[in-house]
This record gives sequence, structure tokens and C-alpha cells, in this order.
Amino acid sequence: MKAVDNVLVVGAGTSGLTLAILLAREGMRVDVAEIKHDADALGSGITVQGNALRVLRELGVWEQVEKAGFPFDSLGLRAPDGSLLAEIPDVRTGGPDLPATVGMNRPELAAILTGAARSAGANLRLGLTVRSLTDQPDGVEVLFSDGDSDHYDVVVGADGIRSTIRRMIGVDAEPRPTGMGIWRIHTRRPASVERTDLVYGGPCFIAGYCPTGPDTMYAYLVERARENADFTVSERAAHMTELSKGYGGVWDEIRADIADSDRVNYTWFESLLVEGPWNRGRTVLIGDAVHACPPTLAQGAAQGMEDALVLAELLLDADTVDQTLFDAFTARRFERARTVVESSVTLADWQLDGVRDADVPGMMRKVSALVSELP
Repeated sequence: MKAVDNVLVVGAGTSGLTLAILLAREGMRVDVAEIKHDADALGSGITVQGNALRVLRELGVWEQVEKAGFPFDSLGLRAPDGSLLAEIPDVRTGGPDLPATVGMNRPELAAILTGAARSAGANLRLGLTVRSLTDQPDGVEVLFSDGDSDHYDVVVGADGIRSTIRRMIGVDAEPRPTGMGIWRIHTRRPASVERTDLVYGGPCFIAGYCPTGPDTMYAYLVERARENADFTVSERAAHMTELSKGYGGVWDEIRADIADSDRVNYTWFESLLVEGPWNRGRTVLIGDAVHACPPTLAQGAAQGMEDALVLAELLLDADTVDQTLFDAFTARRFERARTVVESSVTLADWQLDGVRDADVPGMMRKVSALVSELP
């Protein structure tokens, strides 16, 4: 007899929805509590690496992702004036039958996963969060923000880097800034943009862009984090425009779209790594709630989706629910997640510290080889 019949997932991001799909399609009762009142993701675009595409194929949504996004298999390095320095074949970490990378609009990926979760039978409860958790020998008693309560065999905190569930269960870990901030804009795609191109140099640490569909892309500029960066809409556009003047080529077209845009956003790079265990009683954390990294390797979403894949496997096979199950989950995921987080932070540190002989290609090869293996 299976030990897990029902699960509460807190958070309807990529990690939480991936888990909900995997469990619900096997007949498990799955509730997903999402504090937002709609299931649309905020943000501009997302770079989905091959190991995440491998999970999306397991979910049965790869064809939808391929159609909605922009696949590519190489990375371009450019000088600040826009001239091409190198075109590097990217590693197909999801296997030879999947692209190396797909750029997507975040709301489109969210819509695909939300639709798949509902089709699988998961119950999405929007505008709802958890007020309290009471761990019991046979499960977790949950009190919701609307006053309802329910009993679950397992609760999963997939509620992001500022996880309420993490704090609620007493995991003493908080994200820390890495010292970098990123300016982003979602904009139209010039015909010449067919992959991610990066510039290391000029007024910013990184200037890059990624196609997200036939007509769209997102562009970004990474600089040293600004303290108390409380910008108005016009100030955000003006500052990103000014930074972009250090770059030529496609940036001349991007700059024209930035100037009058209300779509410019600014955030700090942050990191988080919980040493373990990743549970307290029958409540367990996944994704950014337990490990988060700056997007220098574009592995954040992929690692959370891998968490969901591994946890679903263990929950579906479980004959008992005890600490052994959760220790097995942490053991399967910790070293891989730690390598990704630490490598992502190291890449940022090298740039902040001006390290000129850093082996960036070697670091990227190491991580690509690691995530090419099945989680």
C-alpha cells in the first residue's frame, strides 16, 4: 500500500507545478496553494537549459514549449561594439534529441505548466496561502489564510527564495546578495537575434539578450548592485538607456525600445543554500526555497524542476513516510544543487573582483557535464 495519498504544494512556480503534474497524473490528490490571485508569472523571459527541457518532456509538455519558445544550440560572445568574437556550440544537457536551450516568455511557460497541472487533476487554489502547519505522526494539519483547514500526508514548500514555509518550519536560512544587480527589458526581437549573445566588458559586467519567441526577446545589463535602488518607472528606463550606450550592434535597436518603456525592471542577484536536511517532519522544501543562485549559469529553474522530479519518484514509491525518505531526497539533490549554486556565485565573484585569469569555460564545462547526468 502506498504511504502517500495526498500532498499540499505551496507555490505555483515551475518547481511546484512540476511536482503537482507528476503526482496528480498518478492519481494522487494534490492541492496547490498560490498566494497570487492568478497563475501568471511575473518577469520578462527565462532561459530554459536542456536538463530542464528533459523534465518538461517527462511532463508531456515539450511540444508546447518548443512551439511557444525559441530553441537554439550555440552561445555568441561579442565585443562591446557588437562585433562577434566567437560562436560556441552549447552542450545539449538534456540529451542529443533536445536543443541545448530554449528562450521563453515566463508567462507562457507558466500557462503551459498550469494547464498541464489542471489537466492532470491537481487542484489549484489561487489567492491562498498557509497560516500554520502542525506536524503530526500521520501527516500535517494545515490552516489556510481563508480559515479552512485540511490534513495532508506531506506538505511541500515550493514558494521561492523568500519562502514563508521555510521560516514557518524553522529552517534558519536567508538569501544573501551577491553584489550584482540586473536591469531587464522584454522587447521585440530583431531578426538578427537567433541565440543568446553575451558581452563581458564595457560599462557593465555582462550585457546580454535571449530570444523568447518569433517576435520577442529579453535583454539585460548586469552591474554592481545599487544600494537603496528605489527607482521610478522613468528613472529605470533612463538608467538602463544610459548603461546601454556602451554597447553597439543589436543594442542600438534595443536602446530605442528602452527609452520610453515601462517594462524595465531591476533586481539584485541573490543566493541561498540550505545545508540540510531539507525537511522538518513531513514538510519538505524544494526549488528556490532551499537553493537559489544568480542566473550566471541559467540553472535556477532547471534545478527546481529536477528537485520535483526526484521528490515525486520517492513519494510515489514510498511504503512509509519517515526521515529516511526525506534524507534520501536531500542526499540525491544536495551535492548537485550545491555545485550549481557555488559555481554560479563564483562566476559573479570573479567579475566583481576583476579576476582576469579565471577559467570561466572550465567552470561552465564542469557544470554542463554534471547536469547532463540524470538527477
